[in-house]
Amino acid sequence: MDFNMGVLYALESVRQPVLDKLLGAVTYLGSEWAFIAIAVAVYWCVSKKHGYYLLAAGVISTAVSQFMKIMCRVERPFVRDPDFTIVESARAGATGYSFPSGHSQSAAAVIGGVARFTERRAVRIVCIVLAALTAFSRMYLGVHYPTDVLGGLAIGLVVMFALYPVFEKSDERPAVVPVVFGVTAVAALAAAAYVEHRVWPQDIDAENLAEAIKNLYLLGGSAAALAVSAPIERRFIRFDVQAPLWAQALKLVLGVALIFGVRAVCKPVVAAVFGALGVGTAVRYFVMVVFVVLVWPLTFPWFARGCRRRKAVEAKGGDAEA
Repeated sequence: MDFNMGVLYALESVRQPVLDKLLGAVTYLGSEWAFIAIAVAVYWCVSKKHGYYLLAAGVISTAVSQFMKIMCRVERPFVRDPDFTIVESARAGATGYSFPSGHSQSAAAVIGGVARFTERRAVRIVCIVLAALTAFSRMYLGVHYPTDVLGGLAIGLVVMFALYPVFEKSDERPAVVPVVFGVTAVAALAAAAYVEHRVWPQDIDAENLAEAIKNLYLLGGSAAALAVSAPIERRFIRFDVQAPLWAQALKLVLGVALIFGVRAVCKPVVAAVFGALGVGTAVRYFVMVVFVVLVWPLTFPWFARGCRRRKAVEAKGGDAEA
């Protein structure tokens, strides 16, 4: 038995129902929707600059991870060894090839990105712990080897640290934002086209190949939308992230719910015109990201009204309820 499977069998032997549920929940922090929720929460409610930073870190590191998955074609532990069992609740999220771990990569890039820019020590510590637990959960649940997790963490951390100084100075050099996303879009779409049209060995898993193609087109469409939308927002919309706490919560909950709605509505329409995979996936996520960056922020003056009213009252020497 090699090192990878030895570690997984050791973890399998200590599984407990409580840990299964706890780490089964923690692992979702590395999912696509956790990435979206965290990045848009920062973009809408905390800082546009840091929101773009998290979006870039997530998209770029995921594109690298997805390309490496299909190029390396490492089978999942439970596929390689039929005697090895996994925590069944994790099976649905264990799609595609195994190396590198996408959940570990996403947690390192996005949750690690929050730890990188925050000035609050407690928040930084919590983020580091959560990112580490997310990576560990992939091994505990039995869906990734230790080498998968280390590879995913390495990709996420390298991208996260490399992008930080670029976006930290983006207020002084705003043109850097669409350039980064534009280059990412071209690279991701080129990788998608390469994977789609390359002649692969006959033993390649068709589902995993389709998953890689879909994800690379998805990331290319998302990056293209960010490249187009970021300068439009900066010039014409210029929304304010500030709002009262209740308004921030409402803004975020309604906005994320509407993202799900846009995704659901777009899927059959776009599939009918462009197809369900490939270009159709890129177009669908292009529309979703445009909604995130340009459309939903048009409502933010209403959410910020209470905050502005309070500031005006305070400026006059009154109180928030005057």
